[in-house]
Amino acid sequence: MYKPLTVNDEIIVLIKEYLDRECLGENVREEASRKLKRYLIRTDDGSYTLPSKKLSGKSETMHTIHGAITEAYEKFVKPSQLENRDNIKVLDICSGLGYNSAALIDHIKAENILIHMIEASPEVICAGVLVPSPIPAHRIVKRAYEEWLLENGLARFQMISTEIPDNISIELFCEDARQTLPSLPQKYYDAIFLDAFSPPKSPELYTLEFMLELSRVIKDDGILTTYTSAAPVRAAMIEAGFHICEGPKFGRKRGGTIASPKPIGKGLSWDDERMIALTDVGIPYRDPNLEDGREEIIKRRKSERRIVRNANMLPSSYRTPIYLGRELPEKHARRILKNLRRIGIHDTFSKEALYIICPQYPECICGCKSLRLSSSRERILEMRNRLEKVKNGECISCSK
Repeated sequence: MYKPLTVNDEIIVLIKEYLDRECLGENVREEASRKLKRYLIRTDDGSYTLPSKKLSGKSETMHTIHGAITEAYEKFVKPSQLENRDNIKVLDICSGLGYNSAALIDHIKAENILIHMIEASPEVICAGVLVPSPIPAHRIVKRAYEEWLLENGLARFQMISTEIPDNISIELFCEDARQTLPSLPQKYYDAIFLDAFSPPKSPELYTLEFMLELSRVIKDDGILTTYTSAAPVRAAMIEAGFHICEGPKFGRKRGGTIASPKPIGKGLSWDDERMIALTDVGIPYRDPNLEDGREEIIKRRKSERRIVRNANMLPSSYRTPIYLGRELPEKHARRILKNLRRIGIHDTFSKEALYIICPQYPECICGCKSLRLSSSRERILEMRNRLEKVKNGECISCSK
């Protein structure tokens, strides 16, 4: 059975030992917290994070080192635009140490807040109880985590004194998020926080099929936030019916992604739209039955990219499509033209090139005189459709 990526093995072993000892009647919480500190990584805002297991010899932290709790506010809570709503329902996927839900509770003063938290690892839930709280609201999440550990026979003592306010309801699911989602109600959540490890590490939580489930459970005016800007993730969102725009850049070179069933924000950059629409980098991860492992999902995408590259789509090498309608850099001109000509685009200013990228412009540049499109999703889908027509040699009746 596939096991989702979680924190490193030494942390798992440590926490299991202390959970077992507590269940036998020993009061070892303080000792466990002290031992856990050797693995905690202090981030720039003073909050802590933990490292993942190593895959291919590499590990990554659960949060940005530029500030774990600040990231929760800036990349998840604030972009969700929940300030003027009451009776809020939020789905917190890969809730980890509980920072995103804690920031939500602190920032949003709604009449009622319901949070469904999904975390695959009981040891990470325990770590959320043991880690120093970065803000007072985190102790509310700690109490919910502790109650889950007690209810499931993994802990023996109630030691978190903070009460969960009457207007806040927290339910925790400890399992692979792919198992939880199909049981959740349709059009239910005002916001979804998607905070898994990176797509190369946890592709199963970024597939087209997973995004289709998120599209099913989010309200029509709900907002999905994630820290990643990866092209296959954004492509999956678009194919699942989401509109997308770039989120805040906090702690990273690029912004995250904000998605919603309704048009939202100013959209992506033209270059990003083209790379998703026209190249093999826009092939999403696939997981047809929501049960495949990391390696199988990655292998499937590599195979699909290999099939479409130079046949149905442009290769992503040299960022070929960003030069449509632009002068070529002398250094890579020959290779870029070779990529374009393989699918019927003779040069960067040809009628085919202008026809494909025309949807991005405020006024028609190719003579098609089609209506202008207002969202990245619409432009990406239309450019992909036009590339298909060019590839198939369909007549393009454009006159400048």
